[in-house]
Amino acid sequence: MPGATWHHEGVDDFVFVSGRLSLDLAGTLLWRRSRRIELLRSPDDLGRWIQQAGLLDAPGPLDGRALSRTGRLREAVYALVRAWPLTPAADSEVREALAEVNEAARLPLPRHQLDDDGRLARTGGVDEVLGAVARDTVDLLGGADFARVRECLNEECTRLFVDLSRSGNRRWCGMAECGNRHKVANYRRRRQTAG
Repeated sequence: MPGATWHHEGVDDFVFVSGRLSLDLAGTLLWRRSRRIELLRSPDDLGRWIQQAGLLDAPGPLDGRALSRTGRLREAVYALVRAWPLTPAADSEVREALAEVNEAARLPLPRHQLDDDGRLARTGGVDEVLGAVARDTVDLLGGADFARVRECLNEECTRLFVDLSRSGNRRWCGMAECGNRHKVANYRRRRQTAG
């Protein structure tokens, strides 16, 4: 059921395999073409993602509005990266995504300071998080890394990533998820053929 979004229970850690902050946020909605698993189900999930992404030490109180704003930016990032570079015939949805990303890119960034012991303190709120994600998107689309953006070759997976491999032939979003599934499927096929 492609239109439905399923909730995935028990996600304690998020996966950061995309090589860019913006693409890692886009990856919090899995399997977009099929069963659509939402990893940002609640403000608490958003807070954990923010901390695990290394954006803020303590995001503070987050609410449904912060979750909704983050979801809108996430979808704008995904739509824009998939459609980039824009053509004159780009549809209004993609142009709205560009406007959403550009507007968020004007927000402030997280504040970084060192304390007397040399420890880094990262502070801010949802505006700073959205600003950081949007600026990463702008930098990605306007920079050399965009030529290395790929979509995972697992037909079910829709995760986008920057191929930073030396050979430039990375095929999977990550070996732990899609790469190993492909290896296991190939192994089973070979065993069946041999047997």
